[in-house]
Amino acid sequence: MKSRDCIPLVTERKSCSSCLCSLIPATALLCIVYFLGSSYVAPANKEKLSMWGVTDFLQSSNKCKSQCKPLGSEPLPEGIITNTSNLQMRPLWGFPKKEKVSTSLFAVAVGIKQKDIVHKMVKKFLSSGFVVMLFHYDGIVDEWKDFAWSDQVIHVSARNQTKWWFAKRFLHPGIVWEYNYIFLWDEDLGVEDFHPKKYVSIVEREGLEISQPALDTAKSEVHHQITARGRKSIVHRRTFKHGVNRTSCDGHSKAPPCTGWIEMMAPVFSRAAWRCVWYMIQNDLIHAWGLDMQLGYCAQGDRTKNIGVVDAEYIVHYNRPTLGSTVEKNHSTLQGGNKTYSHRRGKDPRVERPTSRFYSRLDWSAPFI
Repeated sequence: MKSRDCIPLVTERKSCSSCLCSLIPATALLCIVYFLGSSYVAPANKEKLSMWGVTDFLQSSNKCKSQCKPLGSEPLPEGIITNTSNLQMRPLWGFPKKEKVSTSLFAVAVGIKQKDIVHKMVKKFLSSGFVVMLFHYDGIVDEWKDFAWSDQVIHVSARNQTKWWFAKRFLHPGIVWEYNYIFLWDEDLGVEDFHPKKYVSIVEREGLEISQPALDTAKSEVHHQITARGRKSIVHRRTFKHGVNRTSCDGHSKAPPCTGWIEMMAPVFSRAAWRCVWYMIQNDLIHAWGLDMQLGYCAQGDRTKNIGVVDAEYIVHYNRPTLGSTVEKNHSTLQGGNKTYSHRRGKDPRVERPTSRFYSRLDWSAPFI
């Protein structure tokens, strides 16, 4: 992780009158000698400095300082420029209460129909010291005021938009730079056995830049084998599966979905990884399908080591349809059941066109391998 810029502290000045009194005559004498000699020395030095290119270097250095400032801030004094921000809410009057600064952000797209699950998630993350941000895709905000925590979270509302639409527009890297980890989750997840602080400590210790909690296979809809919880491990980074040719996964596999891959329902990004992922998210992507196969570009190194699934802290995936009835209308129902798989069986052309453009724009004819 990159360290934040440090602001030097001003040390206290110690009074020492006796020392000052003895220094005044000496300082005055040095000043007289300097001014008398500068009239003879300065012109010669200027010529030498010009010949050596030092003057030009100093001028170009000052010019570079101005050019290196953020666009639009060039006229401002350097000390007043603030490059980043955060999501901490401020009181209208007075100073904010002295509270422990949050180092992680939990953001989730929500609808009022799922408020029972969301309530449990928000309570758990708030009690763990997280900043919480709710993206209301159904446009309903007032009905959340029934919860005591409603005024403690940030509400953003836009009808029929996915979490990736919200994330691209409201989680700019400069806004969330103060947070070590960004949790960007779906709303249909159970967190009864999940502990946010323990999860963060594990990913820090394991060096995971991109991760997700494993799924409890006894209670969850598991779509990909790599996301299933392993009971004997703390973290796993690959899965093993027998198959033919490219459908098999073994210890030699180096590509998704065998290794270096997570599902997009509950991703957790480090600060550096999110900065990269944010730039990868295209403005017209709806569900960001295909993005999961490209996360290796943002792993800050070897994706087989820096991307993983945390088994020790796991969740439940209830697979409830998101975005309300929109998903149910646009996606087919699996045979033998009444649950809709919103990310595998859909034929919505609004999704297919942006996803294909996602690859063509960046000259990726196939997923990252």
